[in-house]
Amino acid sequence: MTILRTVLPQPTPETQHYWDGCAQSELRLQRCRACAQAYFPPRPVCPSCAARDIEIFAASGRATLHSYIINQRPRPDMGKDPHSIAVVLLEEGPKMMTNIIDCPQTPEALILDMPVEVVFIRQNDAITLPFFRPAQG
Repeated sequence: MTILRTVLPQPTPETQHYWDGCAQSELRLQRCRACAQAYFPPRPVCPSCAARDIEIFAASGRATLHSYIINQRPRPDMGKDPHSIAVVLLEEGPKMMTNIIDCPQTPEALILDMPVEVVFIRQNDAITLPFFRPAQG
């Protein structure tokens, strides 16, 4: 599936590790060494305890569908068909906003708590975006 966004994120020094990971088909999260809390989105301070002792690690890429809406309005970068705007609960604990792809965009197919997995789609030389699809087994 080709999904090309017209508006792309701009990496910053605090998020560069995340975008580098996506380019290598690796979902990178941060974890606080003081309280062991994994979190997303990337930031230099732990949102739980405000510690700055942070490590970057490769997440499993597995998640469950936590919530979603089906957007019926056409978008040039998502095609003419409806598309989901979803929140997934990553296996490591954080929640992440995304789109669910490779699946009918209907309430019958988008079942809450269903297992999903990350898939990476290159947008240009600088940005590869993570999307999620129903888990393959």
